[in-house]
Amino acid sequence: MIRTVATAGLTLALGAFALAWLDLQQATHRMTAELYVALIAIVFAAGGLWLGWRIATRRHGPDFVRNDAAVRSLRLTGQEMKVLDVLASGHANKAIARALGLSPNTVKTHLANLFAKLEVTTRTGAVTRARDLGLIP
Repeated sequence: MIRTVATAGLTLALGAFALAWLDLQQATHRMTAELYVALIAIVFAAGGLWLGWRIATRRHGPDFVRNDAAVRSLRLTGQEMKVLDVLASGHANKAIARALGLSPNTVKTHLANLFAKLEVTTRTGAVTRARDLGLIP
């Protein structure tokens, strides 16, 4: 955690320094406005791509181990676990149904069973509880 915060802080400090330097170069007319805008756009595009890559690869990291004891104690079926995995991605019922090859009514039934077994009333509550129990990353 400390390494992540230090890395983010250092990255933001370097970014702020680079922006201040570029602003100074543009203000003293050592750089044209077009070049200034192009460099800023390149930096933000590269930063967005890097951040997207970091977020996408974090999803199912190699260190996640599913809590099989919790799965057995809650008596979750394989299909309910699949629905829970797709639900955690933030998809709607129709998207879950398409992804798993189910009908939307079947997805609703699985979600109702998940809500009852996890003792929650909302989709967000189900995902939060599942993460707390180690059912999903």
